[in-house]
Amino acid sequence: MTIEPHAGHQPAVPAQHGQETVPAQQTPQAPAVAGNPLIEWAQAARQAHGIAESLARTSFVPRSLQGRPGDITAAILTGQELGMPPMAALRSLDIIQGTPALRAHAMRALVQRAGHQIQVVESTPVLCVMRGRRKGDEEWQTVEWSIERAQQLGLTGKDQWKRQPQSMLVARATSEICRLIAADVLFAVPYATEELVDQPVEQAPPRVTVEEIRARGQQQAAPAPEPAEAQDGQPEEFTDWASGGEPEGWEDVPERQASPWDDVADTETPAA
Repeated sequence: MTIEPHAGHQPAVPAQHGQETVPAQQTPQAPAVAGNPLIEWAQAARQAHGIAESLARTSFVPRSLQGRPGDITAAILTGQELGMPPMAALRSLDIIQGTPALRAHAMRALVQRAGHQIQVVESTPVLCVMRGRRKGDEEWQTVEWSIERAQQLGLTGKDQWKRQPQSMLVARATSEICRLIAADVLFAVPYATEELVDQPVEQAPPRVTVEEIRARGQQQAAPAPEPAEAQDGQPEEFTDWASGGEPEGWEDVPERQASPWDDVADTETPAA
């Protein structure tokens, strides 16, 4: 039975009498992709997109993500950076004005899972006081959100603040205390959904068509109208006067007053 040499390797050259065996030159291998974070992330993105295409056709994802596999892929990858399973990420992340945001309860869960402590000291429809401290710290950090503070920011006129002011105060205090004590846990998504929803919607600039741009360019490039031709070769400023009118400002010239020297000028000088 003949044994074929392994692919990529050449058989060793047999040694001659009194000579050493010379190994054959090996074919260079392609560099391994293992350990390259960017390549691993790209592979994970392709796999996440395949999952997203299947989930986008189901009603098990939020309505805002149904039929949008691209957004589902981004949510899964963002959740992976935060250490969240894919389905938990879809239920906890929202896209508000193009910015990913965590819901307040999910933000608090991530911080507590990391070993940090968060406590609600007081919660009423007009005030929420929360405190938190990092794992291993003894000192507590405290934040307060009152209805007066929300009024100063113009938040109380919104529907959610009218219907459930206590929950909105808790959400605001939660996001603030989480960023204060555990910014390293939320570095990928530092804002809560409830915060971004309260922000005014950015107005996109009006769209301009190619035809409108061309029309504006033609108007700017059009030559200025030539002045009207003067009558009988006279300058334009004298045209109205020559036709019987008076030049502008002529009526403002004061009339000449009579002088006693007028009579002297009319008297003939006697001959010497």
